[in-house]
Amino acid sequence: MFDTLTDRLSGVFDQLTGRGALSEKDVDAALREIRVALLEADVALPAVKDFMSRVRAEAVGERVIRAVAPGQQVIKIVHDELVVLLGGEDGGPQGLSLAGEPPVAILMAGLQGSGKTTTTAKLALRLSSREKKKVLVASLDTRRPAAMEQLAQMAEKAGVASLPIVKGQSATEIAKRAMSAARLQGYDVVILDTAGRTSIDEEMMAEAARIADIARPRETLLVADALTGQDAVETARRFHERLPLTGLILTRMDGDGRGGAALSMRWVTGLPIKFLGVSEKVDGLDAFDARRLAGRILGRGDIVSLVEKAAAEVDQEKAERLARKMAKGKFDLEDLRDQLGQLKKMGGLASIMGMMPGMNKAAKAQMAASGFDDKAIARQEAIILSMTPEERAKPDILKASRKRRIAKGAGVEVPEVNKLIKMHRQMADMMKKAGKGKGLPGMPGGGKMPPGMGGPGLDAAAADLLKGHAPSGAGGLPGLPGAGGPTKPPAPGGFPGLPGLPGAKPKK
Repeated sequence: MFDTLTDRLSGVFDQLTGRGALSEKDVDAALREIRVALLEADVALPAVKDFMSRVRAEAVGERVIRAVAPGQQVIKIVHDELVVLLGGEDGGPQGLSLAGEPPVAILMAGLQGSGKTTTTAKLALRLSSREKKKVLVASLDTRRPAAMEQLAQMAEKAGVASLPIVKGQSATEIAKRAMSAARLQGYDVVILDTAGRTSIDEEMMAEAARIADIARPRETLLVADALTGQDAVETARRFHERLPLTGLILTRMDGDGRGGAALSMRWVTGLPIKFLGVSEKVDGLDAFDARRLAGRILGRGDIVSLVEKAAAEVDQEKAERLARKMAKGKFDLEDLRDQLGQLKKMGGLASIMGMMPGMNKAAKAQMAASGFDDKAIARQEAIILSMTPEERAKPDILKASRKRRIAKGAGVEVPEVNKLIKMHRQMADMMKKAGKGKGLPGMPGGGKMPPGMGGPGLDAAAADLLKGHAPSGAGGLPGLPGAGGPTKPPAPGGFPGLPGLPGAKPKK
C-alpha cells in the first residue's frame, strides 16, 4: 500500500535533507516532483491542485528557506497537509458512532464486487472482539446467487450470529425481521449487508432508502474497492448524493501500490475514511488513522500501530512460556515455529519493517541482498511442520535420511533444511547466552542487552507491550527475540534475532 508514492517521495526528500540551505527555486523543483508523484499515484487532479497550493503557500517563505534544517521543514509541511487531505484537521481515527438505545443499526452500501459482504463479517468480528459488542449480521441481498449463504459462512468464521435465511422475503422484510430479532434477543449491533449492482441505478438507491427508513442506521458506510482508482472516488461521490453516508471503508488496500483512491476519497466526498481492508482474512480490517498513514507514506514508519499490532496479535501465554524457556537457555524448533507464526500474524517481516521509522528502505535493501522475503517464512514453517515432534525437540538427531524426508514433505531441497537448522542453532546459542545474562553477541555495549531489545519477559518494555501499554524502554516486540530497540537502519550484519535474517550478508 502506497509503495510507489513512498518511493518517489523518499527520493525527493533525500535531495532536500542533504542540503544545508534551500532557495525558492529548490523548493519549487521539489514541489513539482511531489505533484508528479501524487498524479502518478492516481490521486484526483482537483485534490492534487488543492494540496499543492496549500503546501506551496507554507513551503515557499523566509521561515522555511532560512531555517536551520529547511529540508525537514518542507517534509513537516507536506506531512501536515497530507493529514488534512486524508482526515481533516484532527487526523485521528474516526470511530463508529454506536451510542443510543440498542440495537444500533449499521447499513453497508456499495457496488457489487467491492468486498461488501466480506467487510460486513470483518466489521462484525472487530466489534465483537475489540469492543465486546453482541453483533448480528443480516444479508439483504436477494439478487446475487448464494449471497446470503456467503455471509452466513463468513459470520460463522468470525464467530458472530447471522440472521436465519428465509427464502422468498424481500430486502425490506428481511430488514424488519433483523431489527425485530435483534431487539428480542438482546443484540447491541445489527449490520445490514445491502444488495450491490454492477453500476448505480435508481432501483438500487430506492431500495437502500427504504431499508434506511426501517432500520434508522446510526452509520451508513460505503464500501469501495481501492483497486478501481478514480472510479471508486466517482462511486463514492454519486452514492453520497443519494444516501446519507456517514463514512467510507476502502477494501483491497493491500493490493494497491499507489493508494490514490484513499488520498482522493476524503477530499472529494468530505466523508471520513473509517476502515481499510488490508487482507482477505476475516481479521484484515484496520482502523484508518490519517496521522499514522501520512507518516508511513513519507517513510517515517508507524511505531504506534506496530506496538498495537504486537499487543493484539501476540499470544501472551505462549510468549510467557517461551520467556521461561529462554531464561533456562532452551529454544527448540517448535519455539522457532511459534516465532515464525507470530511474524505471519503481524503481517510479515516487510510489514513490520515498514512500520519502523527509517527502516522501510533499509529493510527492502536488506531482504533483497540476503534473498529473504516473506515467502521464506512460509517455507521455513513448512519444513518444521514436516518434522516429527521428537525431531523438533531434538534437532541434533536430524541426519541425512531424515533431512531428505523432511525436504520432500515440505517441497524444498535439502540445503533449505540445512539452512533452517543452522539458523536455529545460531538463535539457540543467542538465547542461551541471553538466558545466562551474557547478552547477545555482536550487539553494542559489550553484548549486553539494552532496555527494550529483548523478547517477552526479558525486560519491562516487553512486559508493557504484552499488557497493551506503550513500552517503558526503547521498545521491543513481544514474541520476536531481538526485535525492536533502536530504529536506525540495520548494519550490514543483518537484523539480530529476527527469524531468517541472523547475520545476513549483502551481496557484492
